[in-house]
Amino acid sequence: RVTRPRLGYNEWLRWLPVSLHKKLDYFIRHICVNLPLLNKIRENQVAPLPLEQRTSTDSKSIPDADPRQIAAIARDISEKEGPLLVVASGRDTISIASAIKRLAPQNTFVVQIQHPRYQLNRFDLVVTPHHDFYALTPSGREQVPRFLRNWITPREPPDRRVILTVGALHHADFATLRKAAAEWHDELAPLPKPLLVVNIGGPTRHWKYGTDLAVKLVDALCKVLGTCGSVRISFSRRTPYQVCNIICKEFVSHPKVNIWDGQDPNPHLGHLAWGDAFVVTADSVSMLSEACSTGKPVYVIGAERCTWKFAAFHKTLCQRGVVRMFTGEEDISDSWSYPPLNDNAEAANRVREALAEQGWSLG
Repeated sequence: RVTRPRLGYNEWLRWLPVSLHKKLDYFIRHICVNLPLLNKIRENQVAPLPLEQRTSTDSKSIPDADPRQIAAIARDISEKEGPLLVVASGRDTISIASAIKRLAPQNTFVVQIQHPRYQLNRFDLVVTPHHDFYALTPSGREQVPRFLRNWITPREPPDRRVILTVGALHHADFATLRKAAAEWHDELAPLPKPLLVVNIGGPTRHWKYGTDLAVKLVDALCKVLGTCGSVRISFSRRTPYQVCNIICKEFVSHPKVNIWDGQDPNPHLGHLAWGDAFVVTADSVSMLSEACSTGKPVYVIGAERCTWKFAAFHKTLCQRGVVRMFTGEEDISDSWSYPPLNDNAEAANRVREALAEQGWSLG
C-alpha cells in the first residue's frame, strides 16, 4: 500500500507527490509546531476511528511499499523465476512504481494503472480509460484551458505501451459476483422481481448537483415503482446529507423500497449480482463501470451535468448502447441487454501478450 499523512492541513496537500507530502508534513509537525494557525487546525481535527471500528482492509499489517526493497526482491528472484510483475494502481503509486523500474529495469515488468501524464518510458505498460485523453481531442482543446491540460490529461497521444479501457478497472468480475450471489442469496433471492438497484454518489468538481437532482430522482423513481418488484437504494460517502434526507423521507416507509443504512455488511456486490436493472448517478466512473459489466439494463441520471472528459465517457457509453438516460418513463420489467464491459479481462490479456513478446509468462 501507499499511505499519505491524514487530517487537518494534510487534506490541502493531497495534490503533492507522496514523498514530498510526507517530507512537508514532517517539517510542519516538527519545526512549525508553535504556529498559531496550525495549532488551530489541529484542534479542529477529527480523531481517527478506534481500532475496533476500522475495517480489515485498513489493517496496518499491510506494509508501506518500499521501492528499494521491492527492487531487491526482483533482483534476487529474477535469475530463477524471471522478472517480477509489478502492478500499481492510482496516482499516489506513480512515483513508487517508476522508482522500482529505475532501480531494477531488467528485473521488473511494471504496469501502471491510471495515466502518469508524462514520461511513459518509466513503465512497461500503462492502463487508463480512453476518456483520459479527452483534452487532446479537437473538442477538448476548445473546452479545456491550455494552462490546465498538463494537470488533467496526458501530454502525448497514446502509444503502443498504453492500454485503453472504456471505464475504470474494478474487482466486480464474474467470479466475485458469483461468490457475492451465494453470500447474499438468502436476503436478495426472495425479493419480488424485477429488483431495481439505485446507487447514488455525490457532487464532484466536474459534476455539480444538489437537492434539485434528488427531487428529480425521487419523481422518476415514483413513476417506475409500479413496474418494479422491489427497490434497493444505497448512498456513497460523498452523498450530501440533504440529498439523503429527501430520498429517505420519500421512500423510507414504502413497502417495495429498502434503503441501506451504511452499516456493514455492504450489500454492493450482492446488489450487482442479484439486481435486474440499475439506476446510477453520473458522477462515478467506477460505479457505472461495475454496473455496465453485468450486461443488465443501466440507467443514468444527471449525465447532462458532466463536463470535459466525464461528458466524453457518458457519450461513449450511450454510443455503445450500454446505458440509457433515466427519465421515469421506463418499464423496469422490460429488460434489454448489450455486450458487457470487460475491461478487466481485456487489459489482463494485453499484459499477458506483452509479457509473451519478451518470452515471459505468468507462473
